[in-house]
Amino acid sequence: MGLPGKRFAFLMLLSVLVAAPARAADDENGPYWASLRGQPANLRVGPGREYRISWVYVRAGLPMKVLRSIGGWRLVEDIDGARGWMLAQFLTRTRTATVKGAVAEIRENSDGGGRLLWRAEPGVTGTLGECGPAWCKFDIAGRRGFVAKTAVWGAE
Repeated sequence: MGLPGKRFAFLMLLSVLVAAPARAADDENGPYWASLRGQPANLRVGPGREYRISWVYVRAGLPMKVLRSIGGWRLVEDIDGARGWMLAQFLTRTRTATVKGAVAEIRENSDGGGRLLWRAEPGVTGTLGECGPAWCKFDIAGRRGFVAKTAVWGAE
């Protein structure tokens, strides 16, 4: 291999080594679950303050799926499928989930067995704990139990 070939091989190796950390950083930035830190939180059509506000969230603790990051901005999706950009300062890594669809049963045991503790209406949001294959720990204002993964948005 001549000098141009060695130089090309070296540049290719260097580009792979430099690109690997960048790719890992992208994987850490999304997708992941977060929740709204405070209120109000603006959802914008683009990643910057100059972009139009499309929605204003006024309820802290709502789960958000973070799809992408650009600088201090996060592309998020809410339970209704609305997508937009939000400043990272409005989000926290605290996992929450919202009851979706129908009334959800909150059970005593992590396998969905045991006694029924209570029922949660659609729209109720709580802190999400560890999840098993089908059930997750769920805490709604200090009341703890287990909810089916399929009954809440934010547990996938």
